[in-house]
This record gives sequence, C-alpha cells and structure tokens, in this order.
Amino acid sequence: TEPNEFTFATVLSSCTGTFGFELGRQIHSLIIKRTLDTHIFVGSSLLDMYAKAGRIHEAREVFESLPERDVVSCTAIISGYAQLGLDAEALELFRRLNLEGMSSNYVTYASVLTALSGLAALDLGKQVHNHVLRCKLPFYVVLQNSLIDMYSKCGNLIYSRRIFDNMSERTVISWNAMLVGYSKHGMGREVVELYKLMRNENKIKPDSVTLLGVLSGCSHGGMENVGLEIFEEMVNGKDGVEPDIEHYGCVVDLLGRAGRVEEAFEFIKKMPFEPTAALWGSLLGACKVHLNIEVGEFVGHRLLEIEPENAGNYVILSNLYASTGRWEDVRMVRDLMLKKAVKKEPGRSWIELDQTLHSFHASDRSHPRREEVFAKMKELSIKFKEAGYVPDLSCVLHDVDEEQKEKILLGHSEKLALTFGLISTSDRAPLRVIKNLRICIDCHNFAKFVSKIYMREVYLRDKNRFHHISMGVCSCGDYW
Repeated sequence: TEPNEFTFATVLSSCTGTFGFELGRQIHSLIIKRTLDTHIFVGSSLLDMYAKAGRIHEAREVFESLPERDVVSCTAIISGYAQLGLDAEALELFRRLNLEGMSSNYVTYASVLTALSGLAALDLGKQVHNHVLRCKLPFYVVLQNSLIDMYSKCGNLIYSRRIFDNMSERTVISWNAMLVGYSKHGMGREVVELYKLMRNENKIKPDSVTLLGVLSGCSHGGMENVGLEIFEEMVNGKDGVEPDIEHYGCVVDLLGRAGRVEEAFEFIKKMPFEPTAALWGSLLGACKVHLNIEVGEFVGHRLLEIEPENAGNYVILSNLYASTGRWEDVRMVRDLMLKKAVKKEPGRSWIELDQTLHSFHASDRSHPRREEVFAKMKELSIKFKEAGYVPDLSCVLHDVDEEQKEKILLGHSEKLALTFGLISTSDRAPLRVIKNLRICIDCHNFAKFVSKIYMREVYLRDKNRFHHISMGVCSCGDYW
C-alpha cells in the first residue's frame, strides 16, 4: 500500500532524538520523491521535526516553501524559534504573520509569550495579553501558565500572582511557575509561604521542579536554615520526591551564598552522586564572593579538567586570583584560555523603549546616542560621588591604576543601559534593564543611587535573578 500525506505526517511526529532525526531526513527524501512536501499536513510535520532537532534554518526553509499555511504550521515555526531561545526572531516572525492575516490560537500565544519572557519585554507582553482577551480565547491552563511565567520574568510579580489566584484549575506547572518567579526575585519568604499553601491544599503533589524552586528561593533569599530543613525532609521522603543531583546543587549554592564554603565543600564530598561541572561552578562562584582561595583554587582547576571549553570557569578562577592581587596566576589562566582558543561571552545589557530594544556592550560606542549617554554618565558619576557613591574597584580585575579602573567601571553595559533609560524616559518612569551575565556589585550600587536620587523604580534582571530597587533599597537585601 502506498503511503499518503497522512501516513507521512504521522510517521514524522515519531522522528525525535538523534536516531529519529536521521530517519526523518530519509523520510523527507521519500516525501520529495512523491511530491508531497508542499502538502500542509506534511509540511507542518516536517518543520516541526526540524525545529525540535534544533535545525531551525531547515525548518524555516520548509515553512517558506509551503504554498499555503495554517495556524498549525505558523505556530510550529514560531514555537521552534522560541524554544531555541531565538526570542527576537520568534517575535519578528509573529509580527510578520499577523500582518499577513494569520489567525492565532492559544498555543501560538503561549509560544510568543515564551519569546517575550526571554526578552523581558513587558509592554509587548501586555499587548499580547490584551490580544488574548480581545480574541476571547478560552483561558487554557497552558496559556495562563505562560502568562504567569512572562510577567514574572518581566519583573511584574503582582500580575503573575493575580493570574495564579484567579485560575479555576492549576497544574503542578502553575505552582512551579509562581514559585520560580518568587525565587528569581529573591523573595524567599513568599516562596516558602506558597509552598506551604500547596501542601495544605493537597490537591497537587509537588514534583522535582517544585522542590528545586523552593530550595533555590531559600538560597536567593538568604534562608539557608529553612532550605536545609526542606532538603532534609526530601531525603526522609516527606513529599515523595527523591533528591537528585540538581537538588544537591541547590544545597551547595545555598551554603556557598551564606559564606559556609568549607561546609559546602564537605557536603559535595559526601554526596551519593559524582559532582557535575555546574555544581563545582556554583562552589567556585561562592569562593570568589567570599575570597576562599584555598578551596577556590582546587575547584577551579578541577573545573578546567572537566570543562576545558567553558570560558566562565577560566574567568571566575582568573577573577579569584585578581581579587587577591595574584597577577602572575591571572596571566597564566588567561594564557591558557588563549592556548585552548576559549572565548568569554561578552557582557550585554538591553532596555526596551517604545517597543524597541536598545542593546549595549561594555564601553559601547555603536549606539546612535552614544555621546549623550557618555556625557550623562560623567555627570552621574560626579553627582553620585557627592551623594556618597564610592566606585567598587574590586570589580575591575585588571592590573591597572585606580583611575583606569574607574574608567572601566563607567563603561559597564548595565550602566550604559540605565543612563540611556534616564535620558530617554519621563521623570519617575520605571527603568527595566536586562543583562546576559551576572551584574557586578558596583553596577548594583550604581543602580541603587539612580533609584534613590532620581526617585525611579529600577528592575535589573541578570542571568541568575531579579533585583527590584526602590528608593535605593534592593529586594535582594544586598544578599549576593
């Protein structure tokens, strides 16, 4: 019996994983031979297969060659971009297809909200939420979960909680999205209270991700003793969730942030798992913050053995040496990076204004309003110093004089984004800045002065967490 378009569409949905993808490519060849590649069902399944395999360019080629498109094929390609973290591309495609008359369903909107979460584009997120309300789409749990996640990642936990509280039914994903939202904002007390509410309701059982969110919340919120109690309950089987390597990693992070570096090191030695690079990396970060050279040196070299291609490990070890003035060791680590051709990801910060994302790199001279930004930056530096701001030169890990260190600090991308926000928005408007790496202590202090002197709400989202600064006080409680 000859296979038809429905046969191929069905079989392609099974072509997942490395082995499945190779078979899928062969099936694609058969589809072309039978001239079924332009059929809407087959095309949608093909682009979905390529997207799930991370081959987004091939998926886009299939999509563009379709003579007609339906909501399934449009959603599949937007979702493909969003799942791979190509958020700007997903958003751009959604805009284009909307102009072409695409009718979106709840899955389309959930995919777009995923992209907006990555970009932390709050105004655009509100617009999509309005779209959903105007279209009178049924509020499926998947869509509500995406809205909770989007608002929390855009720094608006009030909206997240409002949606969560008004849900007629919640899945474990709903609870997890809210718990992780509080955790990323360093709101440890709220994390623990919500977790207790989940247990008391006893309708949905916590899963592995729930406990990760709770332990991470305790870590970010400086509640190490509560976190250790919850982990102990896990070990004793209270929630029926057996701790895995990631939960042990949370405990290491929790102890490390609290300055209990030696204890964290001993905890790793006694674990029933082989320590992962992520776990060692967490401990190395704690050694850098708390200047524990002895443990940090051991952990750093262990990481260079496990992950010789990860630039972050070289950078933290180099920074650890630099913070104690061991410049010869700094040069040794950097030479090793050059020898192994390892490149550090450049720091980048961005701010959304009038639905446009303005991106800045360290000492960026590419922005069209760069002269205004740098002039304002110098003005802020003088003004803040008069108000008590002292540049934290320990954040500059180069063997240069103090004047040069201060100049390097002023060029940090998050300072440029904040300064651009100040000169481009109305008085008292909140400033929302996102950074792809961790925010340094000096930029955190600088943002507190922006908030205090200019009466601005400042939202800083870095790679690990949110910092909500109001009147010069940060939600993280300066708990680094």
